[in-house]
Amino acid sequence: MASSPCGSGNFDCGLEIQTRSVEQTLIPLVSQITTLINHKDKLKKTEKTLRAVQRVGQAVSVAVGRFVAVGEAIAAENEDLKDEMGLACFEARRAGTAIAQLTDVSGLQQCEGDGRSTVFSDRTGMVKAARMLLSSVTKVLVLADCIVIKQIISSRNKVLVTLEQLERVSTFQEFVQIFSQFGNEMVEFAHLTGDRQNDLKDEKKRARMAAARAVLEKCTMMLLTASKTCLRHPDCESARINKEAVFQRMRLALEQVIEIVTDTRSGGEAKALPVSIYAGIKDFKVKVEGLRDSLFCVSCEAVAAQLEALVEKTEDFTDSAYTRHEQRETIIQLCQITRQETKQLINTWRHAQFLKAKEATDEMELSILKTCQSVSDLRRELHRVAVGRATELLKLHSDHLVLQALKASGGDGNLEAVADYAGTLTEHKEQLVETCRLLCHISGTKPLEITCIHAEETFRVIGPQIISAAQTLALHPTSKIAKENLDVFCEAWESQLCDMAILLKEINDVFEGRRGDKKTYLSLPRPGKHLKTVKAAKLDAEEQTSIAKLGLEVCLLTSDVDSEVERWDEQDHEMVRLCQIISSMAYSMYLFTRGEGLLKTTLDLFHQAEVLSDQGLQLCHILHSLSTQLLDEDRILILSETEKLSAACQQLQVCAKTPVQGKSAIFQKVDSSIQNTKGILTVVVYLLPICNKLIRKCKSERSCLASPQHCRETQQSTAVSEETLNGFGVKSLEQHMANLTFLESK
Repeated sequence: MASSPCGSGNFDCGLEIQTRSVEQTLIPLVSQITTLINHKDKLKKTEKTLRAVQRVGQAVSVAVGRFVAVGEAIAAENEDLKDEMGLACFEARRAGTAIAQLTDVSGLQQCEGDGRSTVFSDRTGMVKAARMLLSSVTKVLVLADCIVIKQIISSRNKVLVTLEQLERVSTFQEFVQIFSQFGNEMVEFAHLTGDRQNDLKDEKKRARMAAARAVLEKCTMMLLTASKTCLRHPDCESARINKEAVFQRMRLALEQVIEIVTDTRSGGEAKALPVSIYAGIKDFKVKVEGLRDSLFCVSCEAVAAQLEALVEKTEDFTDSAYTRHEQRETIIQLCQITRQETKQLINTWRHAQFLKAKEATDEMELSILKTCQSVSDLRRELHRVAVGRATELLKLHSDHLVLQALKASGGDGNLEAVADYAGTLTEHKEQLVETCRLLCHISGTKPLEITCIHAEETFRVIGPQIISAAQTLALHPTSKIAKENLDVFCEAWESQLCDMAILLKEINDVFEGRRGDKKTYLSLPRPGKHLKTVKAAKLDAEEQTSIAKLGLEVCLLTSDVDSEVERWDEQDHEMVRLCQIISSMAYSMYLFTRGEGLLKTTLDLFHQAEVLSDQGLQLCHILHSLSTQLLDEDRILILSETEKLSAACQQLQVCAKTPVQGKSAIFQKVDSSIQNTKGILTVVVYLLPICNKLIRKCKSERSCLASPQHCRETQQSTAVSEETLNGFGVKSLEQHMANLTFLESK
């Protein structure tokens, strides 16, 4: 394990791979080394074989040389990592040289006559060199990743320093200058953390990072208006409270980002998520069904205790004042049925143990089925109650009447009316907070649980902030700044309600099994269309094992594509349709690597790859059309990524159409086809959210997709807000700066 000071404090950055980029960099190297090691012991040493072995060895050696050169350059620029990086580069270079020597088999007989070891005579030496190479290259990559983490920490530290300066300012002029710097620093932080979020392997960390960045995005606007209000009304207590809450929330979000990227917590131990009812039911069913394989793996008392803990959590539903009487009675009844079925299961289980049965008896099998069914019925009812409650609340709050009343009362200077409506908003906040807690229990995945917790915290914090902003406006009803501040907090509330509606849809999708399901795309070759000279083949067990990791990478990327597609408002958009087709076909290719699905032979796979590349090229055509309607910066980005996509599609097409003979060559073609497919998916995943935002933006600007010139002019007028599509939305900074300067001059 390697420790490195990558921030203000030291933290472990050992050889555990945290990011996709590091993992994907290693995959080609692993593939080449596996080719060298996994040769047959009695391989025919033909001239063709010798040349192939030597080519692979030379390719590895050259690649390692280039890689080490980059690593050494990084070491030279980072003094604190110089020794560790230098040692890892030295080990990588030495291992690369060893592999080159072992694969230098051009004159095999002469080599053996001289007593020199080769890959054929010293398999152990090759394995040792390969292990050293993979270990050292991984270490270099992880150390390089530490530098990225250092950049994020450094950027956070700059933001914190400027944040403290903003909190202490006393004049508009000083605030304008510092906030301008703060905006630039937040944009930089947005770039770094956005890249990191997309690169993280752990989906829970990605969800936590997304939540923290969402807080920073919304709080940046709140900080601006809350600070302006405080500067205009320095003696107003409600304005001060409003401002302090924003600064505190930003600090907590910044700290959470650092906890995620460094995989540590400032308080020491990691904060564990509360166990949801869904997770508890899932674990309970696993243990109950596991009794079929082993009657003695769990104690009867442990299963009974786990059920009671589960039933206790349902009190969040039954004790709620907002749960209807009949719903409460149904939940209690289902809990009682589950208890009875579990009690019966324990009785049959003990009887089977008494008989020293080696497997579950028929009576016990029936009890297992009934217990699992009863707990599933309980989960279904809890889901119905939580989703029904959330749907009703979203419908109730869709008109935003309370927010409008608060704005009107504040603008009239009516403190009594503000207090009345504040009480109503507080009640609504409590309902939403409790509903988010119930949704967390039935959400179905860890990322969705994290999103529910974020929504709960957002409602809990923004509610009082709206009230303090309304009180400030009521005290200063003619203040334009106080009115603007209240508007910003009300918009944040409305935005969170929209996010909750999206969250509700995702939870329903998980419950109904739609999330992650792939549509079957029938692109199988028609009978009689194959060349008879090419033999159709299947992957054997050894080949499936070799390609399993690559297949899993493709599977994960198809999930990412599906997740991004679900975020589009226009589900009938041509780009969405093509991306869904590409994802479905790629998923079929993944199933092929497991020996499953509709693609039965390598010929089926190659035909699928050919059709997929055609779909990808169609997508390139749509992207080119989109690029003609964008501003220079956005157009350059889209065209650059389109070129990458086009190149990957053409590579896949060439690979799929190239005829090969022999088992090894066919497997290499399969590997290349799936590698190229992975490259296509990587670009598609990157492009989908960007294109979604650009199309939304153009539509909102009076259907500017129909008028490229108008779109460019509008984009130019809001250039600051579009500095980064993945930024925190530091909107119209120049406009706010101008307003501040104007107010100061008055």
